Parts: sequence; structure tokens; C-alpha cells
Amino acid sequence: MVGLVQILGGIGLFLFGINMLSSGIEKLAGKQIQKWLDKVTNNKFKSALFGSAATALMQSSSLLMVTMIGLINANLMNVEQAIGVMLGQEIGTTMTAQIVSFHVGDFRLILIILGIVFLEFFQKRDWKKYGEIFMGLGIIFVGMGFMSSALDSLIEIPWVANTLLLLGQRTWLGILVGTVLTAVTQSSSAVTSLVVAMGISQAITLQGAVSVILGANIGTCFTGLIASLKLSPTARQASLAQIIINITGVLIFLPFISPFTDLVQRTSTVLARQIANAHSIFNIVVSVILFPFTKQIASIAKSLAPVDPKKEKQKVTTYIDEKQLAVPSVAINEATRELYHLGEITAEMIELSCQALIEKDMDKADRVLDLEDNVVDQITHELERFINTLMRSALSNAQQSRSFQIKNLLVDVERVGDMAEDIAQFAQDRAMTDIPFSNEATEEFDHLWHYALKTYRLSLQAFRDKDRDLAEEVCRVESEFDSMYLKARQNHIKRLETGCCKPKADVIYTETLRLLERISDHADNFGVSVLHN
Repeated sequence: MVGLVQILGGIGLFLFGINMLSSGIEKLAGKQIQKWLDKVTNNKFKSALFGSAATALMQSSSLLMVTMIGLINANLMNVEQAIGVMLGQEIGTTMTAQIVSFHVGDFRLILIILGIVFLEFFQKRDWKKYGEIFMGLGIIFVGMGFMSSALDSLIEIPWVANTLLLLGQRTWLGILVGTVLTAVTQSSSAVTSLVVAMGISQAITLQGAVSVILGANIGTCFTGLIASLKLSPTARQASLAQIIINITGVLIFLPFISPFTDLVQRTSTVLARQIANAHSIFNIVVSVILFPFTKQIASIAKSLAPVDPKKEKQKVTTYIDEKQLAVPSVAINEATRELYHLGEITAEMIELSCQALIEKDMDKADRVLDLEDNVVDQITHELERFINTLMRSALSNAQQSRSFQIKNLLVDVERVGDMAEDIAQFAQDRAMTDIPFSNEATEEFDHLWHYALKTYRLSLQAFRDKDRDLAEEVCRVESEFDSMYLKARQNHIKRLETGCCKPKADVIYTETLRLLERISDHADNFGVSVLHN
């Protein structure tokens, strides 16, 4: 009983270490990994190479899966491209077993000490990620040590030894055990590492270890299947593709377990190393075999999870998704995209509302009001909730600053939408009452709203790209707009005095000019925000 508790405790420590290691590396390189992913997905070979390298680095496939689902939902990546990354990802996951099969664990206490030093004595939050990396590695090897020592005592119990021996004699039993263990722990890395620990303790035969590893691949499919039920059909196709890859790989190897075991025995004289090598060879061979069939796998996945436009609920947001919150660098990047997208919608509203005012076009005015009620308000609500949740997680200083920036600028974008709505309502009033504008007033207003819109769009671009030069340009042209606004007000007063402009146009015209000036102020807020971050 004590040995079983020790094994479970070792698995728990191993999973905790993996999570801490992944968290640290995600903070260190997560943002850069997403940028690379955006660039390599246009080539299947590059996608697979990237998937392998990134997963090996992260010691977790969660970053790539979350990122890919976000890109697929945003129509920036298709299922076929995602499959290329997945095939490489299968190879990258073998790195964990390779690491734990060596005696790197002898340095586990040194790693933990380094982790404590960085976490406790380096006050800057950005340094703590190194502490998480060292501490995570150390805890992984501590967990492995607990599992290995517990197995040393457990194999002395006759029925335990006989059961483990039976795994090598009954392949189906080993596959079943691997499947159940992985479904319970939701980590094929933990199960594979447990099998490696068995190898270190000589508690399992190589053929038994291979059968459990095959089962671990199937076990991950159940986890993916359950998770995919909550996703959109397009993103679910990616999860189903991974299930197809894993099950097909097991079916390919199943008839050849004995010759495969004989081959693996030649790779090392140490059982733990043989098990790690079997895991690596299996995943590499499966990925190579299935690589030419990415189109076919994508086709099967699409047929299993077809997109029905009639039944599919329209997603309010374009980029953000709750699953991205597990990886802050991804969540912040997608929130930035969402805010920029929302800004572009409000920029379109400014254009439509001003055109509606000049042209007395009720259809354009109605379109603005519809965008405000059914798009802008809903996206604002979802993005605000997303950012508030994100800011409660452990973020680096840079991530915390960017999150605050997005939250603050979201208020500016929402108010710009409100102002565009006000202009659209003035356009409706003018159209219904046929309020006249003089040619001079129309020409001056036309120049001003184009200038304000240009300034606002420049500010959005400066925010998206973190372009300080463009932000300075925004602040400069906003000051110019203030001068133009004051001049336009004075010209309007002169026209009223001379009778060129009608008094009943006064309220609509002056209030619309004021709204444009406030829109320009919000653009300036974007520029200042970029300069101060």
C-alpha cells in the first residue's frame, strides 16, 4: 500500500513539475513561438519541424494545440496545416522520456535549489520564469525518483511481479493498461515516464513497455475527444485529426510488436533507454508514414465534424477563446488582435455615419446603429471579461502591462463606437427633417471627418504593431486636428452671422464637430499608451 501511494505521489510530482516547467518556458518563449507558428504554417514540412522543436522545448503540447485552435477559429490556419504541426508534435513529445531515461535526476536537488533562488531572491517578476523552469525540472526528477524506488519494493511482491510480467505476454492487456492510465492522468508523458521508471527498476519487460506506450497513445485520444465536444466544428476537426493520427499509428504497429521489440533491443543495453528509444522510434515512424496523407486525414476529420451554417451558432468574437487563457502569451496576442479588429469595426462606423450625415443616407445610418448594438457592444463585453480573467493569472511584468493597456484602450474603442452612433442618429434627424448644410460647411466637415478617421486608424495600427514612431505621428496630427476643429467652429459662427448657414443646422453641425474632436482625442490616447508602454 505504501509503495502504491509513493507511485501516485511520484506521478503527482511529475505532473506538477511538467506544468511548472511548461509555465516557465511559456513565459520565456511563448510569444515568440506563436510568431514562428504564424509564419511556418504555409509549408507542411516546416510545420512538422516546428511542431517537433516547439513541443520538445515546451515539454507540453498544450501551447501548440491552444494556439492552433485559436488560429483555426480565426480562419488564419486550416486543418491540413494544423495536421502538419501535430505530426511534428508527436515527435517532440518523446523528449520527456529521453530525458528521464538518463541519470540526469542525480542533479535534481541542484535544480530545485536554483529554482528556489530565482523564485525567492529575484524580486523582478520576469526573473521568476527561470525559477519555474529549474524548479519544474527538479520536481520532475524527484517524482521519477519516488516512482522508481517504490517499484523496487513493489516488484518483490509475487502477484505484482506476475501482473507486470503478464503485460509483456498479453499485448492487449498492456494496451488496455496504458489507455486507462493515460485517460485518468490525462498525460501520456506521465504514463511513458512511469514505464521508463519501471525499466529503471527492471519491473517490466520491453515488450510489455511497448504495449503500454501504444495504449498511452490511444488514451490521449479519449482526452482529446472529450475536450473536442466543447469546441466549434472547425476546431473540433483538428482534435479529431489528432485522434486519427494516434489510433492509426497504433494499428500500424500492432501486428509488428515482436520484430519491433527485437529492433529496439539493439539500440541500447539499458532497459530504460530501450523503452525511451521505442517511444521515439514509434512516434517518428508514424509521423513519417502519415506525413504524405495530411489531406486525407483532414478530409476524414471534416467529414466526422462537418460545419453546418444553419446550426452553427455565430461566434461573437473573432480571435479570443477561453482555452487560450491557459497560455497567457497566446491569450494576450489574440486579445490584441480582437481589440484591433473591434477598432476597425468602429472606424467603419465613423466612415458610414459621416457619409450618412452628408448624403442623408438612412441605410448607412441604420447599419451603424446595427453594428453598435449587435457587434460592438457584444465584442466589448466578451473581450472585457476575457481580459479580466487573464489578469487574475500569473503574468510577467510585460504581460501585465499589455493586459492593462488592452483593458484601458477597450474603453476608448467602445466610446468611439458610441460617438459614431451619435453621428448616425444626427444623420437620421437630418434626413427626416431635411436640414440643409451650406456647401462651405459640407466641404469643411468632409475634410475634418476624413482627417479624424485617418488619425484613428493610424492609432490602431500603432497599437497593433507597438510602433512608437507611428504613435508619435498620431499625437502630432491630433494636435493639428485640434487647430482645425477650432477654426471650423469659428468659420461656422461666421456663416451663421452672415446667414450662409441656417440656424436649425447649428446643433447637428456643431455637435458633430465636437464628436469628431473627441474621436481624435481617443486616437491620441492610443498614441500616448503606445509611447508609455
